[in-house]
Amino acid sequence: MSYLIDTNILLGFSYPADPRYQIVRPATRELLANGDQLKATSQNFAEFWNVSTRLADRNGFGQAPLETVPLLQELEQLFPLLPDSSGVYPVWKRLVIDYEVLGAKVHDARLAAAMIFHGVKHILTFNTKDFTRYASEGITAIAPITV
Repeated sequence: MSYLIDTNILLGFSYPADPRYQIVRPATRELLANGDQLKATSQNFAEFWNVSTRLADRNGFGQAPLETVPLLQELEQLFPLLPDSSGVYPVWKRLVIDYEVLGAKVHDARLAAAMIFHGVKHILTFNTKDFTRYASEGITAIAPITV
């Protein structure tokens, strides 16, 4: 089975001090041991960079770019990219219109659009509620604690 890895999973995977680390590491290990494919999008990696390098007092990890580079490289090795494609845009546009998506939730809609375009049916995320609206599109949100 293929899974998209949400950005909160990437962050939890990379920072041992993050409380999500103790949940994410065993969950991803289990999925990989089962032969599942864990994928990311360029958006996930951009969001990872954003939070990793954002100041801690602004809900980030406060890492310097040079500290973030090896973390990003490790993630790129473990979670291959779904190819960027212009075909994702019309799917995203349909989703935001059909589901009346507002504000920051457009980013989740973009991930859902990439999943639909590439035929990925599962997303591993701590924010399962953010993706339940797309269940009728064939998307299933899986919390890492349930793996």
